[in-house]
Amino acid sequence: MPARLPIFEVEQWMDAYETTPGVLNIAETCCASVSVDDLRALSKNVDASSPIDLARKMTYGPILGSPELRQNITSLYRHDDCAEPLSTSSVIVTNGAIAANHLVFYSLVGPGDHVISVFPTYQQLYSVPESLGAEVSLWELKAENGFVPNVAELERFIKKNTLMIVINNPNNPTGATIPTETLKEIVDVARKHDIILFADEVYRPLYHGVEEDKIPPSVLSLGWEKTVVTSSMSKAWALAGIRVGWIASRDASIIEKVAIARDYTTISVSQLDDQVATYALGDEVRPHLIQRNMELAKKNLALLDEFVRNHSDYVSWVKPNAATVAFVQFRKAGQPVNDEQFCLDLLKQTKVMVLPGCKCFGHGNAFKGYVRIGYVSETEVLREALEQLSAYVKENLA
Repeated sequence: MPARLPIFEVEQWMDAYETTPGVLNIAETCCASVSVDDLRALSKNVDASSPIDLARKMTYGPILGSPELRQNITSLYRHDDCAEPLSTSSVIVTNGAIAANHLVFYSLVGPGDHVISVFPTYQQLYSVPESLGAEVSLWELKAENGFVPNVAELERFIKKNTLMIVINNPNNPTGATIPTETLKEIVDVARKHDIILFADEVYRPLYHGVEEDKIPPSVLSLGWEKTVVTSSMSKAWALAGIRVGWIASRDASIIEKVAIARDYTTISVSQLDDQVATYALGDEVRPHLIQRNMELAKKNLALLDEFVRNHSDYVSWVKPNAATVAFVQFRKAGQPVNDEQFCLDLLKQTKVMVLPGCKCFGHGNAFKGYVRIGYVSETEVLREALEQLSAYVKENLA
């Protein structure tokens, strides 16, 4: 019998504390959210119409997502070095990336299968396949390697029944990037053993600290047909509230299996959400929206970097070069703090909310003393939170 799903620690923590009165939330992982009015301003088109057609009848709409939205999603992959552009038939729209991830596993994984997942990562990426009866091996990312996966270790995990390799690029919670050459090595392993490669790319293309000529492509573009990716409008695109994500694969059999499973969970996404997402990913808005978020990420990361440098006796990290999150370790008397107690006491004393790494991303004592900080909030929120955090560190860890 498949295992019951364990507590989803990240989401439980967020649900419990993000509505604390007066909270300074730097646990959030989305770029500071934008409104529909903000999108219209970003279009730079003074005659821009509303993203929402109020005269459109609210039917279910196109079941797999509107043709316009699916076309705009394919445009996110058109600049990758790939001979064949991604077609709209290779894309299925979902209710956020969380539904996309669940559908991939539900459609493809079952008892007797073996899944390899990077770790730390979003808990869903290893807990869901385990709940479906699969054996899961955790492929640990190490700080001494810059949280970049070691492909030699991957080879040692491979079994006869290995069905899927799961990666997350850029990575949550570390903000690390898997470089192109490492991605190609992972693809080579997947191809060699005829394994599905599944990449959660929800923070792509927010590679704000990577040189332009070194930004990795989507794994969809690296030549292995049995590749599937997920993403959404939430993180890099600052539109979590519209609940739009997607699944993309060049393998028609994967898309067919997902579409069949999707019929049991979702008829279609909200037609209002579909329209807003289509507008945001259109050519008139998309480049300005991602530029806004890249600039915010760079500006705010500089503030967090200054905080880490100013408290280097008690704080350390692998500086992130992508995404919206950082994995920061706090120490007292040279030893990692109890991160759960640290986060609770910090919230109680200062209203600053961060996420405990060991509790939410660790097994046993893995990542002890680490907390996840989401730094692409409104700059003033981050600035005030870091001032409070600085005072707390000086009083409690010195």
